Amino acid sequence: MSGDPLLTARSLALLVYSGVLAPMRPDRMLGTVAALARYGLTPAAGYAAGAARHPDRPAIIDERGTVTYRQIHERSDRLARALADRGVGAGATVALLCRNHRGPIEAMTACAKLGADVVLLNTGLSAEQLAAVLDEQRADLVVADEEFTAALASVPDRPDTVLGWTDGEPGTPYLEGLIGAGGDSTLPARPPAARLIVLTSGTTGTPKGARRPGPKGLGPIGAILSRIPLRAGEPVLVAAPLFHTWGFAGLQLGFLLGAPLVLHRRFDPSQTLRAIGEHGVTTVVAVPVMLQRMLELPEAELDAADTRVLRVVAVSGSAVSTQLAQRFTERFGPVLYNLYGSTEVSWASIATPEDMRTAPGTVGRPPLGTTLRILDDDDRPAPDGQTGRIFIGNDMLFEGYTRSGAGTDVVDGLMGIGDVGMVDENGLLHVTGRSDDMIVSGGENVHPGQVEELTSQWPEVHDAAVLGIDDADFGQRLAAYLVLAPGAELDADTVRDRVRSKLARFAVPRDVHFVDELPRNATGKIDKKRLRRP
Repeated sequence: MSGDPLLTARSLALLVYSGVLAPMRPDRMLGTVAALARYGLTPAAGYAAGAARHPDRPAIIDERGTVTYRQIHERSDRLARALADRGVGAGATVALLCRNHRGPIEAMTACAKLGADVVLLNTGLSAEQLAAVLDEQRADLVVADEEFTAALASVPDRPDTVLGWTDGEPGTPYLEGLIGAGGDSTLPARPPAARLIVLTSGTTGTPKGARRPGPKGLGPIGAILSRIPLRAGEPVLVAAPLFHTWGFAGLQLGFLLGAPLVLHRRFDPSQTLRAIGEHGVTTVVAVPVMLQRMLELPEAELDAADTRVLRVVAVSGSAVSTQLAQRFTERFGPVLYNLYGSTEVSWASIATPEDMRTAPGTVGRPPLGTTLRILDDDDRPAPDGQTGRIFIGNDMLFEGYTRSGAGTDVVDGLMGIGDVGMVDENGLLHVTGRSDDMIVSGGENVHPGQVEELTSQWPEVHDAAVLGIDDADFGQRLAAYLVLAPGAELDADTVRDRVRSKLARFAVPRDVHFVDELPRNATGKIDKKRLRRP
């Protein structure tokens, strides 16, 4: 935890209130302490401690059924021995190319027991990108679901591959088969700390690998609990991809809370709604586009869904429009929490339902132990209400990119998130766009995010993206791409008139395109590079 006694006391109070810290039998206490001492705050410690503390509690509920905390601990032990027999150990690198199921969790838990590094591969990577990432990360082994083996087959000098999931006859080697067979190797008494590499959300070229730190104490979960009212032992449905920073955070929160994790390999809004009722899910970890897909379901299906126990829907990964937040709240109640952050800084701020009601469009305020600063172009603090670059400090800043030459801005120990925004009179943060998305049109600085947020609020607009393109007369101009709601009508002149009535003239999009849908990457973020291409 932080060295600040007050922060430590507040974190401990939150952990007690949520039930993470609670009285337990002496033998279970000893088992929990032993797990933390051996593995640190890793998935291995989470499931070993869970096996000591609540061995028969469901740990993962997926399409194969239910496995308990004790079973995950025992299965990952056998898998670790089997992997060690194949040469995986401290310093080795295992890449995971899997959807959401027990396989990647058991694999990363086994790797933690060996001190092997783990690379989380985006399931949306092309074969060319896969080849580049595997080469750059020097992967020794790939655990991949069967559906991705065709893409891997074209990778030259590809590493050994283990199937993580198959719907047909299992090939060899197969993760489940390795777990069943186990191995003869002895596991290290205290494995060295391993690295976790998460890929940035690249949509062209090769995504960069970012070294994510493990929690150095219980402070990070205290930070989340200071803004999101999670409770120990309550079922959590992680819909966000596990390879994404937010999906992996959902996994970490799950085992720290001793929660049953509900996982589906692919997001399906109907399946998600059914699972909430069937498993008594109180918390959903998702990306914003998933909420949109849920709201698109027929009214009768939404009315029939049993979501009475749902208390928290925590989203991250892309912007939540005001309209989406309002529509979701009207349907499901005040359960929406929006975490704003990045792979590099983890979290910057969290908006509660009350925050979004007070200031529509806000991304909230920093959680416990997080420093937020808005800096101008001269790296000086900007006053409230003035737009500047967003810089963050917390205990979970990333450790750097794996690619030589890649870096990020750091000022006075705070890391730049790459966005611009401002803090309002209530202390709430508003993000106006990406630093590199800002355009200069006719000598004026224009942030597309302002126009995107404005157009997203209109009832006729279902989805919106605004970006800068080259202009012979003004240097650059804005182009808006709008997806209309079913049955809605809107024309380009009306769009321009509405924007002109609310924003400066240089923010008026010269180009207005009405499209059937917006291209998105595997994590649901709008892929603006694809919009720029003809």
